[in-house]
Amino acid sequence: MSNGDPARVGREEGPVISGPSRFAIATRFLRLLPSLVRSGPTGRFTAGDLLEQAVRRRGDAPFVRFEERVCTYRDINALANRVAHWAIGRGIGPGSVVGLLMENRPEYLAMWLGLAKVGGVTALLNTHLRGDALAHCVEAAGCDLLLLGEECSETWLSLGKEVPGITVMTVHDPRPAEHASVPGSGSLDAQLADNSTDNPPLQVRSALRGADPLFYIYTSGTTGLPKAARLSHARFMGGGIYATLAGMGKKDVMYCPLPLYHTSGGVMCVNAVLRKGATLALARQFSAHHFWEDVAHHGATAFQYIGELCRYLVNQPAGPLDKSHRLRLAIGNGLRPDVWKVFQQRFAVAHIVEFYGATESNVAMVNLAGREGSVGKPFPGLQTALVRFDTVCQDVVRGADGYCQACAPGESGELLGRISEGRSAAGRFEGYTSRAATEQKILRDVFASGDAWFRTGDLLFHDTDGFYYFVDRVGDTFRWKGENVSTQEVAEAVMAQHGVHLCAVYGVELPAAEGRAGMAAVVLEPGTSLDGEVLFKGLENALPAYARPAFVRIQQAAELTGTFKLRKVDLQKQGYETGASQDRILYRDDEGRTYRLLDPQSYSRIQNGELHF
Repeated sequence: MSNGDPARVGREEGPVISGPSRFAIATRFLRLLPSLVRSGPTGRFTAGDLLEQAVRRRGDAPFVRFEERVCTYRDINALANRVAHWAIGRGIGPGSVVGLLMENRPEYLAMWLGLAKVGGVTALLNTHLRGDALAHCVEAAGCDLLLLGEECSETWLSLGKEVPGITVMTVHDPRPAEHASVPGSGSLDAQLADNSTDNPPLQVRSALRGADPLFYIYTSGTTGLPKAARLSHARFMGGGIYATLAGMGKKDVMYCPLPLYHTSGGVMCVNAVLRKGATLALARQFSAHHFWEDVAHHGATAFQYIGELCRYLVNQPAGPLDKSHRLRLAIGNGLRPDVWKVFQQRFAVAHIVEFYGATESNVAMVNLAGREGSVGKPFPGLQTALVRFDTVCQDVVRGADGYCQACAPGESGELLGRISEGRSAAGRFEGYTSRAATEQKILRDVFASGDAWFRTGDLLFHDTDGFYYFVDRVGDTFRWKGENVSTQEVAEAVMAQHGVHLCAVYGVELPAAEGRAGMAAVVLEPGTSLDGEVLFKGLENALPAYARPAFVRIQQAAELTGTFKLRKVDLQKQGYETGASQDRILYRDDEGRTYRLLDPQSYSRIQNGELHF
């Protein structure tokens, strides 16, 4: 069980950097309330209505800046309308599911917005998936139609065979490039050309409500196959709240280098821009090397981040554009304390808004106060609880009365969100396409008989001021030498070592040993190598003895999720088996105070219990 550490509470709070005043935040929230009520689960105002409203207000203003293209709200709406009329002609309506596999570009938005206007549900497929994983996502969506960006043809062909019952319609990629052809596919562009650019009649979605699904968005799949989470119109309509509360307005340009198939990019960025009539500066994909060039080129004033993105930027060499930009606001999640201050000072970003949440989660927190390292406080109207969690049994701790136990300040536990079915989107858990997966995320009889709470699967702690801090994922924290080891803490220490570009940490079982020993899989910067003695000394200075990895795997090639994280599931299965791949594996030699190459002799000594950690 995670024990409280009062010293940690004061140590990790960090300075408070001035953000919007409480009065300003409260005023903005009150202004938001009417639109949130109108677009709630029982409301009729949905994503298609939001676009049409933006066109009436800001029709000729730039909606999307992409490379050298500028698309107005009217431009995107016209293409979305062609999609809507085409969909009506094909019998696509409320509840119909259509797959979308396309890289970031303006057409992506027009595709799903057009489907949304007729009540269609878009399954946002991860462009990084291949083969069986991609086939699983298509199957989980239950769609019989796929809109395929030309640039993703080879990704689709990785299935190796035609998917039974799936009709593929290809969308042309304006970028000059050679693309593989998909046998049997049709040209969507040719079919759209004959359709009207006028808004479709409102009666085609007259039965649509905020609670109805808009997207299927897939979990990252870092520890297994992705799950398709349902995301409703009501949830989408709340996606831009944080940016609005932070002061984003119609003159802002929001830079989005994140994939549109994920919630951060495709929901939070897009909704914030639509809600205010602002501009979305869209990158086809994230590039640490070209990031600041892009920001300057588009005149971006805000951007959406995930923590790893900021780490990549900090690790880049200093450049002339580090402070020569208009960026004043960064909104995102996963910005760890070791990067936060360095990023903010080096790039002169005035205001960082860190939030906590997940696609399927009914829990949301936001840090508008600039409290360094914190994910903020629970959003108003949500019932949350932090309960004690046993990392050995991998389950919540219940008392003699059978109910869960709340954590004290400084004590880490699993974060839960009370599930509600009210008129507000707050507290709703919309689940996955799989009933079994949905039920696994619900914890019952938490504080009273019959109550139901969403399990975030995250360990957090809160300080005496009520600010929350992320610790680790449940299952990632493992027990070794009688202590709880946070994979996040170890990964940060390993990433700080010279030459390390990416890192994933997990526990592996050793013969005749209780718990799991730490193992770090790393990808190195090009042209660099790990010095065993330097690595040992660096980790010795950064981590307590029990948390220092027993093994380090140096990967030749890395399989990443769409949020730039290493997939752990296969790595954990391989453990420290030397023949499982071509990767080099190092082990920690405490006597020699170094990390050495794991050879058959040392492997045998570990298996025989002669070599201890």
